[in-house]
Amino acid sequence: MVQVGTPPVWSRRRVEPAEAPDRTPWRTDHPLLGCDYNPEQWPREVWQEDVRLMREVGVELVAVNVFGWAEIQPAPERFDFGRLDEVLDLLHEHGIGVNLGTGTASPPPWLTTAYPQVLPVAEDGTTRWPGGRQAWCPSSPVFRELSLELVERVASRYGRHPALRLWHVSNELGGHNALCYCDASAEAFRRWLRERYRDIEAVNQAWGTSFWSQRYGSFDEILPPRLTLSTPNPGQALDFHRFSSEELLAQHQAEAAVVRAHSPLPVTTNLMVTAHQRDMDYWDWAPHLDVIANDHYLDHRLADPAAELAFCADLTRGLAQGRPWILMEHATGAVNWQPVNIAKQPGELLRGSVAHLARGADALCFFQWRASRQGAEKFHSAMLPHAGTDSATWRETIELGTILRSLPDLAGTQVSAQVALVFSYENWWAADAPNRPSELVVHLEQVHQAYAALRAAGVGVDVVRPGAALEGYRVVVVPHLYLVRDSEAAVVADFVADGGHALVTFFSGIVDEDDRVRPGGYPGAFRDLLGVTVEEVHPLAEGVVLPLEGTSGGTVRRWTERVRLDGARAHRRLGAGPLAGHPAVTVHEHGTGRAWYAAADLDPDALRALVEEVLAGAGVDPEPGAGPLVEVVRRRSVPAGSGPDFLFVLNHGPDPVLVPARGTEVCTGQDVDPTLEVPAGAVRIVRLAAEEQS
Repeated sequence: MVQVGTPPVWSRRRVEPAEAPDRTPWRTDHPLLGCDYNPEQWPREVWQEDVRLMREVGVELVAVNVFGWAEIQPAPERFDFGRLDEVLDLLHEHGIGVNLGTGTASPPPWLTTAYPQVLPVAEDGTTRWPGGRQAWCPSSPVFRELSLELVERVASRYGRHPALRLWHVSNELGGHNALCYCDASAEAFRRWLRERYRDIEAVNQAWGTSFWSQRYGSFDEILPPRLTLSTPNPGQALDFHRFSSEELLAQHQAEAAVVRAHSPLPVTTNLMVTAHQRDMDYWDWAPHLDVIANDHYLDHRLADPAAELAFCADLTRGLAQGRPWILMEHATGAVNWQPVNIAKQPGELLRGSVAHLARGADALCFFQWRASRQGAEKFHSAMLPHAGTDSATWRETIELGTILRSLPDLAGTQVSAQVALVFSYENWWAADAPNRPSELVVHLEQVHQAYAALRAAGVGVDVVRPGAALEGYRVVVVPHLYLVRDSEAAVVADFVADGGHALVTFFSGIVDEDDRVRPGGYPGAFRDLLGVTVEEVHPLAEGVVLPLEGTSGGTVRRWTERVRLDGARAHRRLGAGPLAGHPAVTVHEHGTGRAWYAAADLDPDALRALVEEVLAGAGVDPEPGAGPLVEVVRRRSVPAGSGPDFLFVLNHGPDPVLVPARGTEVCTGQDVDPTLEVPAGAVRIVRLAAEEQS
C-alpha cells in the first residue's frame, strides 16, 4: 500500500515487538477534564479556536481518531495521516494530552463494499448494512486482518508521539454488534464449544438436549441460536452470550497487542456500564485493561436516573478493583437516542459529573467537544454547544473545570465500603431468558432496587462479582442471583458462618452455571445458608398488591413464595392473598453470622426498612446526613494518612441540607466546622481536617 505524507521525525524509527518497553501504568497527579474530539468534521481554521477554548475550559485529555478509519485510509491501497499529524502536533503544542483511538470502531464504505462477508447478521438471518456504525462481525477473519493492519499503521506511527497519554481501542465494543449470527460466527461458535467442552456429549449434557429431541451428534450440527418458531434452548443461548463476549474481548486483545508492541503507554477501551449494556461480561474483560474506562449517560426512562448513575459508578470501581478509573464519556446535556431527550436542569451537569468523581473517577471526559452540525448525533449535547460560549452549558463546564483544578490532591484517593453487592452479567443473561415464572420481574430492576435501598440508607457499596473475596465487609447483599456456581454460593455461606451478615432476595440460587435447576426446593444453592425451603413460587398478576402482616406497614407486588422454615424464623409475613400468613422475610442464624431472605418483592419503603435493619444488626453506620436525596461519599488517601481525605455531598433535593464536616470546602473555599450547608441541587466537596481522617 502507498502511504501519503512523510512520517514525522519522532515516528520514523519503527519499534519492533522485541524492543517494546515495560508498560507505563495509568496515573495522574490531579483529576483531568477531557473530551472526544472529531476534527475531521471541521475545517482546519476551526482547529485553532478549538484548542484555545480547550485551554480556557481546562481540557487536558482529548480522544481523537476514534472514528478515523475513512479519514486515514480513504481507499484500500492508500493511507493519509497528514491531517491527524497536524491535530496531534497542535494539541501537543498547546499542552493537551491525547487519548489516541485505534480507529477501528466503524469500517469505511470501501471495506464493506469489497468484503460484504464482514457485515453482521441478525438473529432472523438478515444482514445489517453499512450507513450507521459498527457494521462488522466480531468473528470475521477479514475484519480482524484489515483492522489489525490499520492498528499497526497507527501504532507504529504515533507510538512515540509526545502528546500521547493513553491508547483507546475501538469504541464501545459490542454497542451495536455484540451478537452476530452469520456463518463465520457459527464456525467460531463451534470452535469455541470444542475448546470449552472437548466432547459433543458434554455439550448435550450442559444444554439438556434430551429435551425436545435436540441431541447433537457432532459439533458440525450446532448453529448459533438463530430465530426459532418456539423458545430456543436456554443453555445454548447462555453459551452463545459467553462466546460473543469473548469474541469481542479477543478483538480488543488483538488490537491491544499490536499497540503494546509499539508503545509503553496504557491501553484501554471505553466500556458501557449502563442499564442498556448486558451483552459483554465486563468482569472477564477488566483484567485485560491497563485502566478501566467507562461511558455513562443518564437514562431518563428509568425511575431514578441518579441512583442508576451511582450504581454504575460503583460497578465501574468494582471492575477497577477499587483503583481510580476514567469516565471516558458522559454528556453535558441531552443525548439524542432516547424517545424524549431530556435536557439537564441547572446544576445537573455538575452533580452528575461530581457523582462519578466521588465514586472513584480520576478523569471526567465528555462526548463531545464541539456539537456536530451533521450526522446522527447532531442533536447530542457537547461541551461547546451549537449556541457557542454564550450559553449555560459552557458556563457550567467552566465551573467544573475550575473545581477539578482545585483538587490536585484528590487523584489516587479511593473509596472504601463495608457493604458488598453481588452482580453477575451471565446471571443477567439467564435470569431474563424467556419462559421464566414472571416477565414482570426484570433482573436489573431487582438489582437497582436493592442498591437504591442501600444508597437511601446512606452507606457506601462495593459491587463485586460472584465468588469475590468478602473479607473486610460486614454485609453482603445478593439480589436475584438466579444463576450461581456452588463455589460462589459457598463464599457467601462461609462469610456468614464467620460472622458476616447477608441479605439474599427471592429467586436466587436456583440454577447452576449450565442453567440447570438444583433439586430439593428453592433457593437451591442458598437453602442451607438461609434455613428455608421454597416449595413453589407464586408470582402475582400485574397490578396486584398485597399487604404485609402487622402494624409496620409495607406491601409486596409481583412475587411471593410458599416458604417452609427449616431453621429460620419468619421476620415478616404476608397479610393477605392465597399465601396469607406465609413468610415474606426470614432470618437465620448461621455460624456466628446472620442470613436474611426476602421471599417477596417488597415495596421500596419496606425494602429500605429491611436493609436498614440488616445494616444496624451488622454494625454498619450510615454516613451522617446521607439519605434518599442526599449522597455522602468519602474518598480516602492510600495509604491512610498519606494525604487528605475528601467528603463529597450531592444534594438532589429541593431544600438545603446540613451535613457534619470539618475542613475546607473546595467549591467555595470556605472553612467548615462543625457542619456544612449544601444548597438545594448543589454539590460540595470538603478537604477534611486532619482529625476527620479515617
